[in-house]
Amino acid sequence: MVSYVNALLYGVGGLVVAGMALLVALQERLVYVPVLPGLTKSYPITPARLRLPYEDVWLQSSDGVRLHAWFIKLFPDCRGPTLLFFQENAGNIAHRLDMVRIMLQRLQCNVFMLSYRGYGASDGFPSQHGITKDAQAALDHLSQRTDIDTSRIVVFGRSLGGAVGAVVTKNNPDKVAALILENTFTSILDLAGVLFPFLKWFIGSSGAKGPKVLNFLVRSPWNTIDVVGEIKQPILFISGLQDEMIPPSQMQMLYAKAAARNRQCVFVEFPDGMHMDTWHSGGDRYWRTVKEFLLQHASERNESSKSDNGAR
Repeated sequence: MVSYVNALLYGVGGLVVAGMALLVALQERLVYVPVLPGLTKSYPITPARLRLPYEDVWLQSSDGVRLHAWFIKLFPDCRGPTLLFFQENAGNIAHRLDMVRIMLQRLQCNVFMLSYRGYGASDGFPSQHGITKDAQAALDHLSQRTDIDTSRIVVFGRSLGGAVGAVVTKNNPDKVAALILENTFTSILDLAGVLFPFLKWFIGSSGAKGPKVLNFLVRSPWNTIDVVGEIKQPILFISGLQDEMIPPSQMQMLYAKAAARNRQCVFVEFPDGMHMDTWHSGGDRYWRTVKEFLLQHASERNESSKSDNGAR
């Protein structure tokens, strides 16, 4: 009996040690994947390939990292909504251009696409602390532009981009009109337990079971579940029910946390939506959902309001 208990303890201890080694050595590679297998870090195409007029934008984050972005406008003097788009964790902004092309047409908007540090043409190495600074630099740039309606800036984040977008939205209630979250996780801590089931008793957010003894090793926790509860702006939650990466239940948890304090939250499910293709499989209903949200929360200010503001 004693030998059995010892063997069990050794086994558990071995799992903890193995988990610690995995988290310490590989976590950045698991969370941030700037280069897809078989491809290079550079952009395979630019918006010009899809005949989209665009501007190369070079920014500097508050800690001095040089960042690259594309600003794609529907047409030169478009004053429609401007979507600040934050991508998923893998690949670069060029891999999202097919979706953005349709987004421009269906939503009649502008799109600002940021390359996180370490991604695409941006310098540096990705981390939660650094990417948060990158997102702020992108928003600050948009807020200072004179060729867009800065009252109509909407943050759109998918997967990791949703975690990024939630933070920058919470931190800037005066600059962001609304937030769109698509297939986003509650936290990297919770997601680790999904991707690596043997870790779920040792890592997780405050609502998870088990001792969670490995949480302190996670350098990029991205606790979106804590952030959304503090956001005051309207939020649209888009959930693909066939998501093979992030359990749809995590999107439901995010919505419940936000809606408890924010009455301007909308949750929409797409039965056939997978992690990356909800925008495609959702078809017309997907784009109608987003457009209605923008019309309600990022509509053009009426002329009388503009005149009143001008008279002041």
